[in-house]
Parts: sequence; C-alpha cells; structure tokens
Amino acid sequence: MQSGISTQRDTYKLLEKLANKKFRNELNLLKSLVHDIVEHPDFEIVGGRVWELDPDNETYILRYQYGKVKRIPTGYTISIDEQPVVSKLIDNRIHLNYETDKVLQKKGIFLYSVCGVGDIVKLKSGKHYKYVLGYNAPEILQSVYDTLNIISSVVTVALRDLATQAEKKKMRRDVMKASEIQRNLLPEHQINFHDYDIYGVCIPDREVGGDYFDYIRNTRDEEESLGIVISDAVSKGLPAAIQALFVSGAIRMGVSFATKISNLLAQLNKLIYKTFPYERFVTLFYCELTLSSNRLVLYANAGHNEPIHYRPETDNFQLLEPTGGFLGLIEEQKFKVENIRMHPGDVMVLYTDGITEAHNSEGEIFGEMRLQKLIKRFHKYSAQEINVKILGEVQKFAQHPVYNDDKTLVVIKRDPS
Repeated sequence: MQSGISTQRDTYKLLEKLANKKFRNELNLLKSLVHDIVEHPDFEIVGGRVWELDPDNETYILRYQYGKVKRIPTGYTISIDEQPVVSKLIDNRIHLNYETDKVLQKKGIFLYSVCGVGDIVKLKSGKHYKYVLGYNAPEILQSVYDTLNIISSVVTVALRDLATQAEKKKMRRDVMKASEIQRNLLPEHQINFHDYDIYGVCIPDREVGGDYFDYIRNTRDEEESLGIVISDAVSKGLPAAIQALFVSGAIRMGVSFATKISNLLAQLNKLIYKTFPYERFVTLFYCELTLSSNRLVLYANAGHNEPIHYRPETDNFQLLEPTGGFLGLIEEQKFKVENIRMHPGDVMVLYTDGITEAHNSEGEIFGEMRLQKLIKRFHKYSAQEINVKILGEVQKFAQHPVYNDDKTLVVIKRDPS
C-alpha cells in the first residue's frame, strides 16, 4: 500500500466508514464494500470476489466480482474438498495461495488472497466461514496482508450488526403485533350496567404491558351480574404482556364454569403457577356488581392495590384489602370473598400501582392520599370525567418521572338518583 493510509488505525477507520452504511442484506453489504475497496485509491487492490457458503452441498458459490478480474461464470461453485484452503481460514482467516482450480487457472488466476468473514458454520467437513472474500493485487505485500486482516475484522462486525438490526426489526414487528392483540382484548372504555356507570382506561408504559382490565357479563344461575377485573403482572415488557393475555383468556373462560369467585381465583392461581415457572406473580382484583336490592358488590383481592370505595353521604373512604396472596406465588391458595354495598352516588376506583407509584422529578410518589382527595373532589362527575380528571392529575404530577409504569384506572359509580 502506498502512502495515503499511514497506520492500521487509519485503515480501520476508513474501512469502518465504508461498512457503516445502510444495507438491505448481507450480500449487498459485501458487494458494496468490495466495490469501494477496489475503487479507493489508497488500497492497492485491483479486483475482488464474494463467495457464499452453500452448506447443503459443501461448496462456495460465486455471488459477485468486480474490478480488474477475469470473469468467472456467475453462480460458479468450488468444492470445499477441492479447495482445502477455505478450511484453513478458521485457524488463520487470511490466506495466500496458488490456484489449483483449472477453470480459474484458465482465467489467469494463479496467485490469490482470501479472507473469511461473517458467521462460522459447522459442517460435517469442519467449520467454515459463511463468506469468503477473494482479492487481486499487483503484488501481495505485507501491507496488503495487513489490510486484508483489517477488512476481515471490520466486515465481520458489520455483518453481525446487520443481523442484529434485522433481528431487532423482527422483534419490533412481533412486539407491535402483540400490542395490537392486547389492545383488541381490552374492552370499550365505558359500560353501563343498570344504575352503574363504569369507565376504564389502560395506558401501557411500553408498546405492550402487564396491566389488564375487563368487563364480563354473567348470567349464571339466571341472576344477572357484571364482573369487573383489574390485573397487574409484576414482570415487565413482553413477558408481562404474555401473562396479561393469559389471565385475560383464563378468567373469561373460568367465569363461565366457576360458580364461586373463590374457586375461580384458586384455579387461576394454579394455572399461573404451572404455566409461568419464572415470572409467576400476578396481582388481581375481581368484583361482581349484582342487582340485589341493596346493590351488594362481591369481591376478592389477590394481592392487588387496595381499591378505594368512597361514600359521599358520610364522607367515608374504605380500602378493599387483599383477601389472598399474589396469583402464582404458591400452588395451593385460598381466597376469601368479601362484600360492600354501593349506595346511590358511591364511587369505587380500581387502579394499578402505576397510578399511586407515579414518580415526579424529585422521586416523590403520587400516593393513595392524593388519589383519595381527587376522588372526593371529583365524585359528582360521571365515571368518565372522574377517570379523565384523575389521569390528568397523575400525568401532570409525573411530567418528568425518574420511573414509569403501566397505568390502569377503572371508575365505578352508582347513579345518585
């Protein structure tokens, strides 16, 4: 190599720049790099070829050739058995050798240099690079040998980066599809059940989240009721979303079979314990609005944040405490069922910890007391208005959070008239 690139560091930086472009696939990257290296005045390389491993036939196929090289038929293959030099690239990824292939000799190729790049593939005959780059130079000097070493290193890194980007894009597509599925499983925000007004919102922190809520109409035993469930998987991201989807399907199916809320949660607990051996824990609150004359609400709380029941006529708050542990924590659990009465004008708020544990820029949490004050302040509004106003206050509080989480809020209000 003549002056122009004085050090190996300069060579590396130049090659890295050539490889640091956007490419659709590996072959496009290799073709572009061979072209740029041959065309660049600082490299004394006049031609190059790209060979790709065909693992099924244990051959290398010519994919590209450029520069001052005599043309070989496109798609020409060389057998690994007849080119033992490619096996030696695993131990020393740069090799200089005399050509033995008669077709290539007829093309005037007698002395050549090759380097292995990309992934290493294990075959019956041994380990081989996925790609081999062959270069022609007027003289095979030490400077050319050094350059080939750097080329091999840079190209291998570039190929791995490209594969990582492709995998990230695939994962992104998969996550977006999961997000779409999750959104489709959530119910409409608002539902009315006789003199109950209900409004729920779920805001995932990422594309997918572990929060979930649902409304489930139930007519078992010919007595109409409305089940409302809110749940939070303690893990994050895709594992949490998978758990949320699982709980969604399981509880909908379970409601149609289980006659008691306690049995429903006990069976769901076993399913989660057996299905998720590592990320087991799920908190869940389930209640049923009934049409009894006193508007009895039956509920069970599996380690979930304590829903808040507010009675304006007495200005009294009641927290609906857990009646059992986390779902999936241990295989055998029992869950008690408790009840409250919803008087006209009463408000009950179900929420996940993304609401009360929302952090501001100083690390302070929103907390239950702020939530209770907002419920009291907005209790005369509709369920939708209460929900939107509370979420607005939470978002305002946590404008620059040090920590974020999924936020789910369900407001249940009985008609005051």
